[in-house]
Amino acid sequence: MTQTTEVVLEPVDNERLANLCGALDENLRQIERALDVGIARRGECFTVSGEDAARLRAVEALEHFYARADDHLSVDDLQLALIEIVARGQAPEAGCSAAPVLLTRKHELHGRTPRQVEYLCNIQDHDITFGIGPAGTGKTYLAVASAVDAFEREKVERIILTRPAVEAGERLGFLPGDLAQKVDPYLRPLYDALYDLMGFDRAGKLFERGAIEVAPLAFMRGRTLNHAFIILDEAQNTTPEQMKMFLTRIGFGAKAVVTGDPSQVDLPRGAKSGLLEAREVLAKVRGIAFTEFHKEDVVRHPLVMRIVEAYDNQAAREARARRKEEDAGDGREA
Repeated sequence: MTQTTEVVLEPVDNERLANLCGALDENLRQIERALDVGIARRGECFTVSGEDAARLRAVEALEHFYARADDHLSVDDLQLALIEIVARGQAPEAGCSAAPVLLTRKHELHGRTPRQVEYLCNIQDHDITFGIGPAGTGKTYLAVASAVDAFEREKVERIILTRPAVEAGERLGFLPGDLAQKVDPYLRPLYDALYDLMGFDRAGKLFERGAIEVAPLAFMRGRTLNHAFIILDEAQNTTPEQMKMFLTRIGFGAKAVVTGDPSQVDLPRGAKSGLLEAREVLAKVRGIAFTEFHKEDVVRHPLVMRIVEAYDNQAAREARARRKEEDAGDGREA
């Protein structure tokens, strides 16, 4: 049964209340949608309706945002903080203090869920780290941020970003331009993360010097990568042979991060994913860490978490249906 909780935000400050609520109460609607509650307001008094746990999180969110409403609250501020509240069940400032501090242009960058913090710690403590999970969990972005941090602290001499050139279920056909222009569409997400974390000018100069290299996975064969931070993105689209080839490129003073989403394999039907095989083969190898992300770690628009959950539920239903059909077939044969 839905119940209500009343909360009075004090000290009363009309400007803070206006910043908290946003234009036409849009900020309150954001909180409602993210936490699955209803919020009614009269002055500084808010009435929150919903399930017990959701109500408590909503009250905490209102108090958290009101304390920070000296100025306009952006959509990013709201959504990122709401993600932390949903994932941790507590306000962002009460989060894990063990989260590594990364030296990038984004001073506020940090792990926003316990698994993201674990992922960052694994990257710093291990020579090879796997980040496996659904879209939006920060696998690639945090890996690039860790690479930038290691480069800025002079722990590595260069950053190498790579991914397999596999189309996402589409046939792109002939791509014009030279070799670099042909592979750019596949590597664009890595460029975007670098520009965001280092700035366009600085990243551009490092590209020119060769301190940052972005290349398709096929170009890795035969190389030995010393004193480098190497990231293999979209690793679910590697074959077992490609994955083995990549992992054996690691040289002295190097660190590697492999990221991928097993639910988005674009390999030909029947082909085995190198990421899935590596998860089985290397699970007990000392010096290699695995971080498994889940839908609770999604750090994008709050709807992305629900989309991932809906697809997971559909996959589970289909798996149950297949098992029923197989059991029924076995019964008929018997």
